[in-house]
Amino acid sequence: MSDLEQRENPYNVTQASRIYFLPNLMTAGNLFCGFIAVIKCIQARLITDGGEYAVSHPALTSIELYTQAVWFILAAVVFDSLDGRLARMGGRTSLFGAEFDSLADVVSFGMAPALMAFFLILAPREDYQWFRELGWLIAFVYLLCGAVRLARFNVITNPLLHRAEAESHKDFIGLPIPAAAGTLASLVLLLLNLELNARELRQWALALPFILILVSFLMVSSIRYPSFKQVNWETKTRFRTFVLVFIGVALLWRLREVAIFFIFLGYIAYGLFAHYRRVARQAQMRVLRRKVVKMKQGDSE
Repeated sequence: MSDLEQRENPYNVTQASRIYFLPNLMTAGNLFCGFIAVIKCIQARLITDGGEYAVSHPALTSIELYTQAVWFILAAVVFDSLDGRLARMGGRTSLFGAEFDSLADVVSFGMAPALMAFFLILAPREDYQWFRELGWLIAFVYLLCGAVRLARFNVITNPLLHRAEAESHKDFIGLPIPAAAGTLASLVLLLLNLELNARELRQWALALPFILILVSFLMVSSIRYPSFKQVNWETKTRFRTFVLVFIGVALLWRLREVAIFFIFLGYIAYGLFAHYRRVARQAQMRVLRRKVVKMKQGDSE
């Protein structure tokens, strides 16, 4: 391969398909957590419906199984944040790793939350029967938008693109699917810990479709969200700052059922607020440029 060809196509087949152990082990952990979350959701639904499975597993409760599914989804978020960082820190990125990561994300952050939302909220057994058909559609739209989001991310971050055409890696374009899944999972965790009765829980079916539609839209939107890829975790800090951060993390863990949801909600709100400010600033600049042009035209006359 010539130098020109190497520059235009920096990855050959061998380089692109390399499997680096530690980053891909984290991706496999992500996929495993998503797989278990799907199983837990199905088991919870079988318990709710009664029948032979519920009779043969009398010790299991649907609330317990859904809670376990939530924690597996949140664990998948942790694994997903580690695989890319480990790959970048060790210079072990590859096209195989990127594709493997996206396939795992479809299961952990697409299928698992969609099933959870449908089984737990969107498909009640008694009230709101018309939500059954609507529930299938909304859950699929969420899964579809998540898959589209991942496909778009793979395209715009592909190293084979010319640098002039590649997007900046500083921010995500659209809400990342782990954040969307984390929002849904943490909301379910919050509801389960509020100890609502069955009827009160079903009433959330009136609100959850709008939340699903919102995060689905944000995933395929052009709204930018921080990726935190530029954060230097080796930065030195004062002991006092370290203690304060440690106390803050401890408090968050103590109130985790509530705190996790508001962390994800704050991330979504930050992106929307920053987008609004950016659009408003661009509008002001356009108005200012028009005024400058008019002033120049007046001076020339």
